[in-house]
Amino acid sequence: MSFYEVVKQYRDFDVPRFFDQVTDADIARSLDKEKPGPMDFLALLSPRAAGHLEAMARKAHQLTVQYFGRTIQMFIPLYISNHCNNGCAYCGFNHNNVILRRKLSLEEIETEAEAIARTGMQHVLFLTGEAHHMTPMSYLVDATKLLKRHFASVAIEVYPLEVEEYRLLHEAGVDSMTVFQETYDQEVYKRVHLAGKKMDYHWRLNAPERAARGGMRVVNLGALLGLAEPRRDIFFTGLHARYLENRYLETEVAISLPRFNEAEGHFQPDYMVDDKTFVQFMTALRIYLPRAGLTISTRESASFRDRILPLGVTRYSAGSSTGVGGYTEIRVEQTPQFEITDDRSVEEVANAIIARGYQPVYKDWDHI
Repeated sequence: MSFYEVVKQYRDFDVPRFFDQVTDADIARSLDKEKPGPMDFLALLSPRAAGHLEAMARKAHQLTVQYFGRTIQMFIPLYISNHCNNGCAYCGFNHNNVILRRKLSLEEIETEAEAIARTGMQHVLFLTGEAHHMTPMSYLVDATKLLKRHFASVAIEVYPLEVEEYRLLHEAGVDSMTVFQETYDQEVYKRVHLAGKKMDYHWRLNAPERAARGGMRVVNLGALLGLAEPRRDIFFTGLHARYLENRYLETEVAISLPRFNEAEGHFQPDYMVDDKTFVQFMTALRIYLPRAGLTISTRESASFRDRILPLGVTRYSAGSSTGVGGYTEIRVEQTPQFEITDDRSVEEVANAIIARGYQPVYKDWDHI
């Protein structure tokens, strides 16, 4: 069964009716299960489960310490191009936006890498817009080989690739990939993706599986909270992660929780996720997927990230820039992909992690 078959299986499920019927006893039973099933996960995402948030937080904390210890793996994003062919209504890189478009040369990437490496960071995630003609595979491979000279771990967030292309990048030194489905609601997906290859819902949906088949050690997925009804999107995100965990036993599955932030174009989301609901989603994911990595980015504020650190998080970005060439003097005035909220340095984020009784991990992987 493909994951799209799973999507179809639950697509017409009456979630509001299910939520109306969930009882406190149902939620307590779901919390007590050693391996919750999909309906247990959905019960933990219900509005009624918000009344059980303390119990959910305790279990999420216990499971995180059990599987990950008191550690937070840190990484830093590096944007190397913002050229994009897509017309995503919510994104600063939308090809219709009149912004300065840049693609770093290999020499400029090296300058950026040297600046990042001086912070102590050893996990770098390099990103591009989705414009294959501007950032072809040869460029991605060359960038990977260059970055491997500076970092223990190189990850990508680029346009979805074929299996063999993921394998080629893996052989060059990439060990993990990120691709966000943005929303699993196909009707909303059509409304917000108006041009470019990203209009192809199925091509994007299957990218994490192609990456796993291509040898990636980690595949990271997520939905942009705010585009569609968020409880359904988190439900499908969890189902997607469980599907990949069950099918690709040698691949680590991770989830990001990006919450809508302002970007060029003044897009207004139909849904807003408040802090309490965000914590509910995060703890429900941890209970349903105890072995999955959970990433919280600098979209979230410093104070909020510090407060939620013990509740299931395993990975933090730090010292982030979301514009091309954002770490050295080559930076110019430009439009970022989205606005960051936590603008602390790597050292400041690490100190905050230590202050909460956790260990910031700069390096936990060597790609042989």
